[in-house]
Amino acid sequence: MSEMKTGGQIIWESLIAEGVEVVFGLPGGAILPAYDDLAKYEYPIHHVLVTHEQGASHMADGYARSTGRVGVCIATSGPGATNLVTGLATAYMDSTPIVAITGQVPTSLLGRDGFQEADIQGVTLPVTKHNYLITDVRDLPDALKEAFYIARTGRPGPVLVDVCKDALQASMPFTYPTKVNLPGYNPNLNTPDSTAVARAARLVNEAQRPVIVAGQGVSIARAEAELRQLAEKANIPVATSLLGIGTFPATHPLSISWGGMHGEAYCNYALQECDVLLAVGARLDDRLTGAFDTFAPKAKIIHVDIDPAEMGKNITIDTPVIGDALLALRALLPQVEANEHPAWLEQIAEWKSETSYRDILQQETDELVAPYVMRSLWHATGEGNGRATVVTDVGQHQMWEAQYYQHNRRRSLLTSGGLGTMGYALPAAIGAQMGNPDQEIWVVAGDGGFQMTMMELSTVVQERLPIKIAIINNGYLGMVRQWQDVFYNKRHSGTPLFNPDFVKIAEAYGIRARSVTRREEAYDAIKEAQAHDGPYLLDFQVEEFTNVYPMVAPGKSNADMIRRPAPALGKVGGE
Repeated sequence: MSEMKTGGQIIWESLIAEGVEVVFGLPGGAILPAYDDLAKYEYPIHHVLVTHEQGASHMADGYARSTGRVGVCIATSGPGATNLVTGLATAYMDSTPIVAITGQVPTSLLGRDGFQEADIQGVTLPVTKHNYLITDVRDLPDALKEAFYIARTGRPGPVLVDVCKDALQASMPFTYPTKVNLPGYNPNLNTPDSTAVARAARLVNEAQRPVIVAGQGVSIARAEAELRQLAEKANIPVATSLLGIGTFPATHPLSISWGGMHGEAYCNYALQECDVLLAVGARLDDRLTGAFDTFAPKAKIIHVDIDPAEMGKNITIDTPVIGDALLALRALLPQVEANEHPAWLEQIAEWKSETSYRDILQQETDELVAPYVMRSLWHATGEGNGRATVVTDVGQHQMWEAQYYQHNRRRSLLTSGGLGTMGYALPAAIGAQMGNPDQEIWVVAGDGGFQMTMMELSTVVQERLPIKIAIINNGYLGMVRQWQDVFYNKRHSGTPLFNPDFVKIAEAYGIRARSVTRREEAYDAIKEAQAHDGPYLLDFQVEEFTNVYPMVAPGKSNADMIRRPAPALGKVGGE
């Protein structure tokens, strides 16, 4: 016979049944019955108390991206729930599996503008895969079971379960469901259509100038090994999207880095000149493609994606292959012939020698510049092997990290791609560290974005996390300032920052910190932070007006890159 459980108990029992080990949240009136049940019982779930609910949703995101499991966050009604929205939108754009549980006012107050009431179901409808409003405790077990299933299957994403307070307090005989019944939800879990796979293989075999573009879908599907086998078998150069960085080793001879608005120039040249483009698990968004009608103009395009809605959404596709990236690559591998493309690879090598970012690191400057910091970080974290997981915020530093830190491992770069969320890095790194306690985790953040969520330093200390933080401090909202330089006649309206002393702020939380102002200090400062067994913050006060190049203007072709003017950047120890 099923045991009677309250709605609050059902939440925790359901999370245990789903294998959840950690939850990120902040209590309040409407969700308090669930927190009270957490306090009454010794549930094997670690609750991380955050200082702002946005931090909770980003922590769940970082946890999910770094582990491949579903991240869970919890908040109360009204402002607690609405504070989650930015994190949910971030996860939705970047296909991250999250289950968000929120309290809601009692059913008798719904629609009456009760204290701390917000229609969070309506608010989050555009930024979740699905959401629920639970007014009857009897609906709660099935909703939670379905939420986890929807979040993790097909194209992953966030799901919200909003539970009225009286439903949390009510009781019912509880048995966690073993199956879901969702007739309208059909995630594509089968091998892709064999005809589509055969056509894709034929195009690849006939190609003279092929390129693979690997997106985050490769990592979600755990298909990195199959991607590498395919590239090596047919000698196909591999580019990535920003979120696809790490799906193919950056130091592999066939790697051509990543393309798009701030990607490598030689990669963009290859994308524009290829005759067959195989995009795997990449949604081909505007930051990668530039103007849609100018992208890969000479290529037959094969698009492998689990989401049918992505087929032809932005780019005209010659051969859509709908399905999981792992299954698609496994189906392609035996049909793709061993091949060589010596002329094509030689041409790419020539472009690379003319345009590679690494060359500018051989030149001297006395100033501390952000690219130098990024390269130093790469050298310090594993003697150039980049064994750390780096979580970046959004802006110039994000692009420099992607350009200068060589990622050879899956899920080693976590960043907000689609939504471009400033304030993402610190809380997402907390989630990543909670999910990977033995992993070296680095936050790379700009001075502007860091201040948006730096209150979560409290959570770092509270949870005793050894997170390392590198602030790229140039005194501006750097990427916005760069756009003002290029497109708005250098009118720096609203972009100069009045920054606090980040070292003193860190020390106020009991975190060791150091300011770095000279180039020769950078590498040693990073090694010092690594050697410390707790959290450490480095405030890199870099040159103010360094810009990110190349740059493709919005709406322009990737062929029309704005190139770097006469650089002067410094050598890095060991390079």
